[in-house]
Amino acid sequence: MLEAIGVESVPPRDARSEAELRARALRGDDCEVQILEPAPPAVSEPPWFADAEPEGGRIVRPYGPLEWQWQTLAAEDATLQAWCEERWLGPYRRLGALPLQFSTTREALHVLAERVISPARERANTKIGLRWTLGGFGTPFFAGDAQVRVEHGELIAQEGADARRGAITTLAEARALLGPIATPSSDGENEASLVVDGNAATALADLYGFATSILEELRHDATEELEPSRVQLWPEHFDVSVELGGEAAGKRAGYGVSPGDEAHPEPYLYVAPWSAVPPGKRWRATGFAGAELDYTQLVDAPDQRAVALEFFRGCLGDLVG
Repeated sequence: MLEAIGVESVPPRDARSEAELRARALRGDDCEVQILEPAPPAVSEPPWFADAEPEGGRIVRPYGPLEWQWQTLAAEDATLQAWCEERWLGPYRRLGALPLQFSTTREALHVLAERVISPARERANTKIGLRWTLGGFGTPFFAGDAQVRVEHGELIAQEGADARRGAITTLAEARALLGPIATPSSDGENEASLVVDGNAATALADLYGFATSILEELRHDATEELEPSRVQLWPEHFDVSVELGGEAAGKRAGYGVSPGDEAHPEPYLYVAPWSAVPPGKRWRATGFAGAELDYTQLVDAPDQRAVALEFFRGCLGDLVG
C-alpha cells in the first residue's frame, strides 16, 4: 500500500527564519518580517493562528511603507525576486488560464482537505482552519512541529525532522502516509479515488497564494472598528476568506476567494454579508446572497490585484459606509 511513499530526513520548513536572513541582509539585524506561509514552532495555545503578527516599525511585509515592502527589497537584490514571487510577497505573478483537469483536481483535493488534512489538526487542538502553503495548502504547524500539506500535487506529512511524501490516490493511502497523526476513517470512504493532476494542483496553489496576499492586504488596511479576523482556508467550502465589519451593527461579511463549486465551474471572488444584502447591481451573486467577481474578469484584467482589491473595497464601502 505504501509503495508510493518516500521518507526524507529534513527539518521542518522554517519560512520565517529564511525570510529573516534575506531581509536582514538588506535592512539590518533589528528588522522583523511578515510572511504568508505558516512557520514553526507548533501552534500550541490560543489564538491558534499560523503566524504571529510582528510588532514595531522596522517590519518587511508585503504592504505598508514602500521602503519596507518585499517588492522593494526584491528590486535591490535579483536573487530575492524569484523567492518573493513564489511566496506571493511581491513582485507578483499573474494568474492564468486554468488547466483542463482543474475541476476534478479541485474536487479531489477538497475531499482530502476536509476528511484527512483538517482532521489531523483538529485532533490535536480542536481547530480546523488551513492555510496557503508554498506550492499548495495545508495546516499550520501543530503537535510538536507536525504539518500536513499538499505541495504541487503530492501529500506531505511532516513530523519534526521526518517528512513523508507520496502521490495522492485514495483516502486510505493518505491516512497511511499520515500514520499516527491521522484520524480514523468513516465506514466505506477509504477507497474513494482521488484524481489529482500536478499542473492543476499548482494552479490551485497559485489561486490560494493570490487570495491570501490580497486578503491579508485588505485585513492590514482595516481599522479596529472592522474587527478583522485572520485569513484562513476553510475545508468545508475550500475557500480562503477573512471577516470584516461590526457584527453588532449588522455590517459583518465574509470576503473571500473560492476555487469553484456546484454553482460556479471556475473560481470567483465573493463577498457574503452576514445580514441584509445592500441594493444595487453589484449584489446579484449566483447561488448565494452577496456579490461576486468571476475568474474571467479577474484573469483578463491588466492589473489583477487592482481589480481584486477594487472589488473587495467597493463591497466593503457599500456595507460599512
